[in-house]
Amino acid sequence: MTDDHNFSPADEGLSPNPDIEITMEGSSEDGEQLHQDEGSEQEIDGEEVFGFESTDLGDDTNQVLAIEHVDIANTADQMLGINRDDLENDMQVLDFERNGHDHNSEQMLEIQCGNLDNGIDRDTVIDDQNLVSGAKDYLPPVVGMEFESYDDAYNYYNCYAKELGFAIRVKSSWTKRNSKEKRGAVLCCNCEGFKTMKEASSRRKETRTGCLAMIRLRLVESNRWRVDEVKIEHNHPFDPERVQNCKSHKKMDPGSKRKLEPSVDVEVRTIKLYRTPVIDTVGNRSSNERESGNQVDQSKHLKLHQGEAEYISNFFGRLQLTNPNFFYVMDLNDEGHLRNVLWIDSRSRAAYGYFGDVVAIDTTCLSKSYNIPLLLFVGVDHHLQSILLACGFLVDETMETYIWLLRAWLSCMSGRPPQTVLTDRCKALQSAISEVFPRTHHHLYLPLVMQSILDKLEVGASKVFQDVLNRTVYNSLKADEFEMAWEEMIQHFGLRDHKWLQTYYEERERWAPVYLKDTFFAGLVTFPPGDCMSPFFDGYVNSQTTLKEFFNIYELVLQKKHQKEALDDLESRKYIPVLRTRCNYEVQLSEVYTKEIFLKFQVELELMSNCFNVTQIHANGPIITYVIKERDAEGDMNNARNFEVMYDKVGLEVRCICSCFNFRGYLCRHALQILTYNGIEDIPSQYILSRWRKDFKRLYAPDIGSNVIDVTNPVQWFDHLYRRAMQVVEEGMTSQDHYTVAWQAFKESLNKVRLVADRHVQ
Repeated sequence: MTDDHNFSPADEGLSPNPDIEITMEGSSEDGEQLHQDEGSEQEIDGEEVFGFESTDLGDDTNQVLAIEHVDIANTADQMLGINRDDLENDMQVLDFERNGHDHNSEQMLEIQCGNLDNGIDRDTVIDDQNLVSGAKDYLPPVVGMEFESYDDAYNYYNCYAKELGFAIRVKSSWTKRNSKEKRGAVLCCNCEGFKTMKEASSRRKETRTGCLAMIRLRLVESNRWRVDEVKIEHNHPFDPERVQNCKSHKKMDPGSKRKLEPSVDVEVRTIKLYRTPVIDTVGNRSSNERESGNQVDQSKHLKLHQGEAEYISNFFGRLQLTNPNFFYVMDLNDEGHLRNVLWIDSRSRAAYGYFGDVVAIDTTCLSKSYNIPLLLFVGVDHHLQSILLACGFLVDETMETYIWLLRAWLSCMSGRPPQTVLTDRCKALQSAISEVFPRTHHHLYLPLVMQSILDKLEVGASKVFQDVLNRTVYNSLKADEFEMAWEEMIQHFGLRDHKWLQTYYEERERWAPVYLKDTFFAGLVTFPPGDCMSPFFDGYVNSQTTLKEFFNIYELVLQKKHQKEALDDLESRKYIPVLRTRCNYEVQLSEVYTKEIFLKFQVELELMSNCFNVTQIHANGPIITYVIKERDAEGDMNNARNFEVMYDKVGLEVRCICSCFNFRGYLCRHALQILTYNGIEDIPSQYILSRWRKDFKRLYAPDIGSNVIDVTNPVQWFDHLYRRAMQVVEEGMTSQDHYTVAWQAFKESLNKVRLVADRHVQ
């Protein structure tokens, strides 16, 4: 075993397996011996064969994926590099599997830059920057790519490498010992590692730089090869001319070489992925509980009027010129007609990094048969205002369509799913969320549930019924309280025979607050009833709005929203609140929270006066449970309610049974009272969320991306400099002082660049 191939069992946290043979290819550029058992995945640098004990690592559900945007050789390309970096939510699985379905579920997902009319074989057209005719022919590798054979996977990476300007070799591979069946391999950049002492003494030129670029392949379901791990970035410049003579490129088969030659009209790059087919379901569609269709009609497409397809294309093209990091993806049917489209501007992509913990999917225009089949991804910002996180047009509401939409959106958002997703009762959408966001909390949007109940029941217009329903839903502190109150409501108003209402009750754990206390909602589920956000395009879009009318007001609405956010930021920074209590918490958070959040928090501080009689009822080490009484709104002691609050003296953690912090994002009066009771003068930092802070610097500039660029590529010069300049612009807009410094820096930089140009002229 050579010095540069050291085996460390801690590398991947894997245990040995006696049924596995692992072959280390070392410096070989074309080694293809593969060794691995079905229950284990392992790669090791070396030139010997090892036996290992069994370890169960075959569970794909433990694979954590994060997708990030990387700088590449051409700004026209949509390149999604994926790594295993820890994310804020580290439990999302991005799965492109076929899930054991037959070949009818196979789809060709084609990503292309160019004329949309050239879409073929149900193309998906993705563009993330300005359209450039000289686009690359091969997408960079991403986790989830699948191939029909190992040779296909090897040829793809080899072609991608040749196009970019580096060579590859097989670093390690493994097979099942008895059958010698290929199971996995690691393909790496030819500059990976360093020479051994023996090799270094030779006269051959040193070409290794310790480059980490690689892909890891694994056989899945005995007939497909999946990219399991990717490292995109290289630590050396590319040399497309020199690598033409490298061994890996010399042995390319004629088909691969032909594949490298792009077509004249359009650059098309294909990744074969597997989609889960739509589940056959039946049922009537209502405004708030829609079912997926019986089957997917691939011939269906958006019903566009004359010239609207061209209008969409021109609109996106113009946005790309003015909106850095703009993203859109189009789904075409076999005839090249537009089925679905998703688009996201750069500000929305950046805002998701700050406010992507809770997302609502608004399907109002779909459910109510508007002229435009519009779907919105919406979040809430630090002023409790709705923010747009994506827009889409959908041809239908099948599970397959929603899966396409969610996967495209997730890819754009760096592969990081939200913690919580809120939707209506659409069954197809619920199934798609379970497929694409399996570990995200998915719940029904409570205001829609409440409004639907009131609209569909004859007694819904009764003020008495509304009060009883609100008390049942919003005032219940424990599940048995809710269930008893619901039963009394059903009995009192004679609603026993309403099967539709019974279905809501059966789904109560998806919408009733008493069951959702462990889920974070960031104010999207609010109390009292009716205190909820208006739709993002409220007052601008109605059932008669046409597609052209929508696009005409789209930028206007966004501009007004951005202006309001800027004004709210300015007002919050200048805001000096009138303090209403003598509590230190009020002084502390008046300097931190935005105006809107502070005013709501101030209400909790004032209501602390209604809390009294703190009693300790249980202790378990440092964790103490208290009961605190609270008078009702009128101050009546006879109707006082008990609230349980748990407090951890060591971790300074506090949790109330009302779960105000999870619902609204700030502590309730009961928790504040217990902190005061225990002599805590300042609210612990973990309960002051950065999403509500007025002093938190939020930059809506495009992603900065990688510092590794090809210094011979002018397109990358532009892309790299433009992104850095946009960051300075964004920060320079935060205040007049920032603006002055940024402007001075630009002038000085421009003068220095001109001096270099003058020297070249001389």
